[in-house]
Amino acid sequence: MYRFFKRCFDLFSSFFGILLLSPIFLIVAIAIKCSSKGPVLFKQERVGKGGKTFKIMKFRSMIVDAEAKGMQITTDGDNRITKVGKFIRKTKIDELPQLFNVFIGQMSFVGPRPEVPKYVAMYNEEQRQVLSVKPGITDLASIEFRNENDLLDGDDDPETKYIQEIMPAKLELNLKYISKAGFFYDIGLIFKTIGKVISE
Repeated sequence: MYRFFKRCFDLFSSFFGILLLSPIFLIVAIAIKCSSKGPVLFKQERVGKGGKTFKIMKFRSMIVDAEAKGMQITTDGDNRITKVGKFIRKTKIDELPQLFNVFIGQMSFVGPRPEVPKYVAMYNEEQRQVLSVKPGITDLASIEFRNENDLLDGDDDPETKYIQEIMPAKLELNLKYISKAGFFYDIGLIFKTIGKVISE
């Protein structure tokens, strides 16, 4: 029943969210096109439920071919981030196109954030349990590590820090979420996420 109601909530909420936010989508799209060369959307391969890969959608906040010019993680001072990108990343507006991922069933509003294949390949057996549920836009780890870029900024080896410190901590929170997951628990996390965005 939980999965049924969760999917119904995701389907209807993402549909109406896309409709209501369409003016913002248009404004952001124009701002991105006017400020830098390249597509409006950035699509990246991520690992979803059952280890199945899919293309996550975001508003492009970095220069074209950014992944070929650096790491798959970013720091706050990353020079690949565009001027408009800094704003939409800070406000999390860049994540809004993931409503389409939710609508078509690749993601949920709440669930472990999907990771790129490179880092998923490093998971141990216990950590791979996060792949037993549908990934989400927000969860406990997203709230706790909302300013992840700031934590990596200035580190001599940000990728190593991410792999050895941040990623294991996020996965531990993901597993905690799975053990507590429920419809009302999910709703609580959604409101907590909104509160964090508004407060900052």
